[in-house]
Amino acid sequence: MALKIYNVMTRMKEDFVPLTPGAVKMYACGITVSGDAHVGHAYQSVVFDVITRYLRYLGLDVTYVRNYTDVDDNIIKNANAIGQDPMQFAEEHIVATDAQMDALGNNRPTVMARATHCIDDIIHFIEKLIASGHAYATGLGDVYFKLDTFPGYGKLSHIRMDKNEIAVRKDLEPGKENEMDFALWKSAKPGEIYWESPWGRGRPGWHIEYSTMNMRFLGEQIDIHGGGRDLVFPHHENEIAQTESVTGKQFAKYWVHCGLVKINGQKMSKSLGNGILLRDMLAQYDADTIRFALLRNVYTNDIDITDNFFPDARRHVYRMYSTLARTAGLDTSRIDADKTAAKIAEITADFERAMDDNFNTATLIATAFGWFDFIDGELRKPASAYDLGAIAAKIVELFGVLNILQQSPSDYIAKKKTEFLTAHNITPEFIEEKLAARAAAKQNRDFTLSDSLRDELLAMGLEVRDTPNGAQWDIKL
Repeated sequence: MALKIYNVMTRMKEDFVPLTPGAVKMYACGITVSGDAHVGHAYQSVVFDVITRYLRYLGLDVTYVRNYTDVDDNIIKNANAIGQDPMQFAEEHIVATDAQMDALGNNRPTVMARATHCIDDIIHFIEKLIASGHAYATGLGDVYFKLDTFPGYGKLSHIRMDKNEIAVRKDLEPGKENEMDFALWKSAKPGEIYWESPWGRGRPGWHIEYSTMNMRFLGEQIDIHGGGRDLVFPHHENEIAQTESVTGKQFAKYWVHCGLVKINGQKMSKSLGNGILLRDMLAQYDADTIRFALLRNVYTNDIDITDNFFPDARRHVYRMYSTLARTAGLDTSRIDADKTAAKIAEITADFERAMDDNFNTATLIATAFGWFDFIDGELRKPASAYDLGAIAAKIVELFGVLNILQQSPSDYIAKKKTEFLTAHNITPEFIEEKLAARAAAKQNRDFTLSDSLRDELLAMGLEVRDTPNGAQWDIKL
């Protein structure tokens, strides 16, 4: 297998060799449903959706687990603020997020794990940590992981187990032995949701939920663990400490993290009020455009959403669909099958070379521009020696890994034209009248009027192309 993956643990690209030949176990940290899904959630989910699709393209049997954290401090706080039961609050946000991720074009993971469905497993996991000396109960209903019992702490983030390096900012909680210890079980405050446990009424800490869900659905060792780069420390460090303290085995073989999202150069944050909700993105742009825009970035890098970020992607996607639409119904009398097969092999090799290089969708999309330039050039010829329909079909097949260009090109073009004309209050009849007037002007050799009519349409965002079959119009995005 030629696939190489950048492993955050080793900070190197490594050959991908699954723990079990032919099979992959992958876990990606999902959303804490304390609010609406935003572009950061969309970015991470699209990245791991594409990774899953490519692994399956390679013929691997992938079990992909993604979770919802459906109980935590912010969920309780936000639910209480509107007088809603926290579990109902979480459930409503899960349903909404599922629908939005579907609309974004993501496949559902093999397992959609939920923390509250694993409470018994979490309690059992904590009991194992206490029994082995890696955790302790305070007697006040809280349980903490004893950090100094895990010497390997910091190996993922390369942060030393030192309180100055870790920069703990909290005061020492009652019963806590060391300020660097972290919570496995939290005693319930009055009025909070709780579960019964050997330590009293309470709920799980954030980190233990993920270790438990990994263990329940994937076992003691997994191939790939991922999420956003902001989860490397302390979340994923804590997962490693918890899991490996119980199993004594390497938890995950490859650690994969995508970059963070910036808005016009600034880090996206609630305090700045510069977040973009997923539902708002989907209301303005189709899934092809959003996925194309996000995947033009190398996933390990931060992504900067500027004002032109999505409009530029929309223009490219429309152009690609337009090219695909023009490959239908072509004259195939002069086709050279060998040349066509060679071109398809070249495109396939380009695709796999990019994706084998740590799922480099940015290189893939840049390379694909050349494929479409090639088709456009051949379409300008009276007859091509290439079966452009077959080449287009192969591109569509490969782009299925990105889940882009999977719609009917003619339907997509028609829909976008309708949307554009409706938004700009233009009717098809108006355009046809202008084209007829332009044709008459050209017939009368009144090229000044002909050019004026063309420029009038262009100013409205409509392009006119003269073809052997007459003038044709298109929208200019």
